[in-house]
Amino acid sequence: MFKTRIVSAVALLAVACSTAPPPAPSPQKPAALGSIERLDPAFDELVPKDAQLEKVAGGFTFTEGPLWRPSGALWFSDVVGNVVRQWSPDGTVTEILNPGGYDGKGNLPAGGYNGPNGMTADKDGAVLLCQHGYRRIVRISKDMKITTVADKYQGKRLNSPNDVVFRADGSFYFTDPPYGLPKGDDDSAKELKFNAVFRMAKGKLQPVIKDLSRPNGIAISPDQKTLYIANSEEKNRIWMAYDIADDGTVSNARLFANVTSEKDAGVPDGMKVDSKGNIWASGPAGICVFSPEGKHLGTIKMPESPANCNWGDDWKSLYITAQTSLYRIKLAVEGEKQIYP
Repeated sequence: MFKTRIVSAVALLAVACSTAPPPAPSPQKPAALGSIERLDPAFDELVPKDAQLEKVAGGFTFTEGPLWRPSGALWFSDVVGNVVRQWSPDGTVTEILNPGGYDGKGNLPAGGYNGPNGMTADKDGAVLLCQHGYRRIVRISKDMKITTVADKYQGKRLNSPNDVVFRADGSFYFTDPPYGLPKGDDDSAKELKFNAVFRMAKGKLQPVIKDLSRPNGIAISPDQKTLYIANSEEKNRIWMAYDIADDGTVSNARLFANVTSEKDAGVPDGMKVDSKGNIWASGPAGICVFSPEGKHLGTIKMPESPANCNWGDDWKSLYITAQTSLYRIKLAVEGEKQIYP
């Protein structure tokens, strides 16, 4: 009987061990995305050694135009999906404007680059949005009322406004390449003979640059004295810099950076500046970071080709729109504050 009790006890112990919950797994760090290329010691003052790129949302078609909103959320465009969306820090993604850049009434094919693109905020908290298909820039008020602010120059329709930036004097500049036209420069619907950078001031629209083949990304230095333009033509992948006079005119065109010979895919696209005047520019392989003098300091290499970026959170987080996804990386430098919140 004693032997039987021993056997029973052993059996019970075996059953208890077999039904005990498995030990909790050790915490795992999320897999690192992309990589960081450091080309100059100054880059370490901008991007911490332990900085990691993270993907915060995905499943889109072609993301663009990120803009941090006072509500603590990020608006961004889906150019091919033809919708403006909002990403919130809790991970939810909602539609803000659908259709975002084209209502389908016309001769533009579905699924092209007809949707919304770059955006910025004005002094009243409204959003200026570039719309490819409608070939215009609109103002979206806080109550979502939409009004056109720029669609024609000297009676001729714009090509397809791409990106926009305010200057401290209240004027704004925008790029107008032909990407929203199915056949680009050869499209029969193209009315302007040039692809310009325009300035809008006090209701008057004027081209300030007319000799770039594909003006795209646009930014202004913190001191408001330099205009940066990305040219997205594959055979001429460059960034240009221009002096801005007090009256808003530009001069002294000069090459800022040239990546035409780079083997990595991707063209210069959207960009922003930080509080120190460095330029964070979408380009081959990722976000290229340049000093105000045009020195390439380093690159945040991306798993998808980036199209644009903007600051958010505490203004030390850089949000990056790249093809199907939205990414974020936390930095050591603050982004240049928007002219208007």
